[in-house]
Amino acid sequence: MENNRELLQELIDDGQLRLRRGRVFDEEPSSLPAPIDFDRVEGMLLGVAIGDSLGAPTEGVLPHDRQEMFGEVRDYATSPRYGQARGFPTDDTQLTFWTLEQLIADGKLVPENLADRFTRGRIFGIGSTVQGFLIERETGKPWYRCGPESAGNGALMRISPVLLPHLKHPSADLWVDAALSASITHNDTASISACVGFVALLWDLLGMEEPPEPGWWLRRWIEVSRDLESGTVYRPRGGDARDYEGPFWPYVEENVSRAYERGIPTVEVCNSWYSGAYLLETVPCVVYILMCHGHDPEEAIVRAVNDTRDNDTVGAVVGAAVGALHGRRGLPERWIDGLSGRTREDDDGRVFELIAEARAKFGRAGSWRTET
Repeated sequence: MENNRELLQELIDDGQLRLRRGRVFDEEPSSLPAPIDFDRVEGMLLGVAIGDSLGAPTEGVLPHDRQEMFGEVRDYATSPRYGQARGFPTDDTQLTFWTLEQLIADGKLVPENLADRFTRGRIFGIGSTVQGFLIERETGKPWYRCGPESAGNGALMRISPVLLPHLKHPSADLWVDAALSASITHNDTASISACVGFVALLWDLLGMEEPPEPGWWLRRWIEVSRDLESGTVYRPRGGDARDYEGPFWPYVEENVSRAYERGIPTVEVCNSWYSGAYLLETVPCVVYILMCHGHDPEEAIVRAVNDTRDNDTVGAVVGAAVGALHGRRGLPERWIDGLSGRTREDDDGRVFELIAEARAKFGRAGSWRTET
């Protein structure tokens, strides 16, 4: 294939990519300020690491039990493994920054290279879907045949860096790269559409001067993702909408809209969706928290890590969004100072090194498309 656009089309035509070719793949992203304020990009990347590290020590604990055992989580806990009150990563941070590392090396998304990057190094708390991808890749299969059909949140948590190579020269190829990157480990229509929708949301946030009104968070995500689903039927694992059966996006739209109209507290509504690692749980929680608290980056991340079960991933995704909107300067300095910055067992500070390399490679002034 000459480029990722041709590759995407071939994979869709051959039925190897579980995705519908929506209009978004021909639409250029909105214009960004020229030059981009890289503080916003840095905030997006640090938001992933912060949300992940704040949630990691109590991942999988029900919100009520977490509150009883630990009180409200607002700072890094002392790690039983490391004996320090610092921010240590899970696979959310690892795979996000390994993605960034490979994008820096290649200067663009090369899906095969990114797939191979995920096979090098021990992944903390690896999920079953990524484990399935690794097993298939080890057999020598092409990367595009290795991603299981899974609506888990493991692609969404790591997708944010894919927009960096497009900062200087925005084009519709951004959406192509988001879809291909997502499909590497999660070749599922809900996962791919959610990732493309989230990248669209992040892109727009980078250019905003003020926080959007609450309804924007849901509308923007849905208007992109709804056009990409290929007809797979999804069912909740439980909760108040357990009888639902159908596409992914209407479930998100209906349940989030209804909850917001009723003003239900985040902990209550996230509990009603179970808030685990399934996208029918993760995405409604993320969107609802952003609708309620996106104007306040600290409170948004605090609610994500306290009010959900899969709190490291919900925290990472919410952190990316509020980081893109408010920038590094909008994130509490104590959280940044407390990060270990690891992507492996012993590479302290690597997160900050990669952000500096990304600034040098993707953040310089260039030819920018502006509004006319």
